[in-house]
Amino acid sequence: MQLLDSGAHTRLIGASKREAFHLELRDSYDSPGENEAFRNWLEGGSEDNYGWFQGWLSTVRGLTGRGAVMRRVRVVTVPHTDYIQWELELARLNAAAGEQIGYVPRHLVDANRLTTFDWWLLDDETVTVTVFKPSGQIAGSVATSDQRIVAYCQEVRDYVWSAAVPYADYVALQTR
Repeated sequence: MQLLDSGAHTRLIGASKREAFHLELRDSYDSPGENEAFRNWLEGGSEDNYGWFQGWLSTVRGLTGRGAVMRRVRVVTVPHTDYIQWELELARLNAAAGEQIGYVPRHLVDANRLTTFDWWLLDDETVTVTVFKPSGQIAGSVATSDQRIVAYCQEVRDYVWSAAVPYADYVALQTR
């Protein structure tokens, strides 16, 4: 396995031909590219153009624009952390770009049927696992095509996707 930096990882995701599926399990992330925007949001600031996020949204639009599917499930603790509340606001941009996002409250899933790490499943052929430093900061990712790992991630994907509440429905539930 080789450690991929964020640019190489994004290009690998963007090159998916049929589907890119992401499982997120953490209630907060320390990602240098977004930390300033998150701090600004915490302090009540507003986003004018989400300039820092445009590269990712371009990747989503490129992938979905050519007919591939991008899906993501976020397994979240309720009540939500500040970070998850911020991600709920950002998810509208992902959805507008064509990504399908689902949310699953952590207490409603069997933890034994999940992984303990975040990952992407690309075209049912490759899994990339997010690598975190001990501090919690994202260090990069590693990729594998090991069929046992791919098959396991397919099983987890099918489980969490069937349990997920679609983004728009989940947001509507939060405002009640």
